[in-house]
Amino acid sequence: MGGWRTVVGIKEVARQAGVSVGTVSNVLNRPERVSEQVRARVQAAIDSLGYVRSESARQLRAGRSRMFGLLVMNTENPFFAALARGAQEVAADAGLGVMVCNSAESAEAEQSYLSLFAEQRLRGVLLAPVSPRSESWEMLRRPNIPVVVVDHSVDERQVCSVAADDVLGGALVGGHLLRSGHRRIAYVHGPEYLKQVRDRREGLARALEECGVDDAVIVDIPVPRMDVASGRDAGARLIGLLRQPTAVFCANDLLALGVMQTAFDAGVRVPDDLAVVGYDDIEFAGACLIPLTSVRHPAREIGRLAAELLLQEAEPSTACRGHRHARTVLRPELVVRRSSMPR
Repeated sequence: MGGWRTVVGIKEVARQAGVSVGTVSNVLNRPERVSEQVRARVQAAIDSLGYVRSESARQLRAGRSRMFGLLVMNTENPFFAALARGAQEVAADAGLGVMVCNSAESAEAEQSYLSLFAEQRLRGVLLAPVSPRSESWEMLRRPNIPVVVVDHSVDERQVCSVAADDVLGGALVGGHLLRSGHRRIAYVHGPEYLKQVRDRREGLARALEECGVDDAVIVDIPVPRMDVASGRDAGARLIGLLRQPTAVFCANDLLALGVMQTAFDAGVRVPDDLAVVGYDDIEFAGACLIPLTSVRHPAREIGRLAAELLLQEAEPSTACRGHRHARTVLRPELVVRRSSMPR
């Protein structure tokens, strides 16, 4: 029957190797100061005892963490998984790790995680904010933790940010649907306090206005969350309307997949009866039974660019010479597939 294993410390390693604690510390942190023979003896003791260095203790001595924090709105959304992958690639090249946390679109959870990041004195934080207010990242400035906002364009006087142009993305969808003959378009979206939701609708409205189609109408169908289940609920509401739209633009692909599931169950043909467009172009979008038209949102590139900016901000020399925040806006692309092919 097993029990708790005793944690081996640096003193036990020093005792077994027959050296001082300071020598073990040098082997771990400044190996060039120790002879090859002594290093081999200390390493043998480490291997024999199963010693694992305490990262928290190392951070206290060095005053700097080797971890970035990444706080996203929904870890179940493949868009954020791709964004995290891009950030992790850049961090790994710099010898750093990334702690990924999920706010679940909750402002309260966001504040709780940011407080945790501040307590842990992380090297820096990548934040996909739920709250539009700058208080979200202000709390990290007091312990001097740099922040880069992702998937949310911010005034560069406040903080660095990397995002795609969501207004343009919405306009690309609107132009495509109008050219395909649609005049009554539903917009299925999450909470309006999310800037992405507002920007994508603004782009859709602009496209309708610029095309000068007087009878074009947007039917708003709000849902509490941006997930597949909410998309199914929105699909049921959409099908129940007395005057049904002929096309639906969903604020992300998960909502669009849910709408298509409900449409299929109700015998509504996509795209013959209802054209469906999503947003993000997640991996599953093109692999659906009816491939989904979607706005390609460069998630991995956003993650990489944001992590590169964060590395720059986290360098002590950057603070000394005066860092200028950057606002990077990427261009989205509409990928047309069968779900919205012209009737």
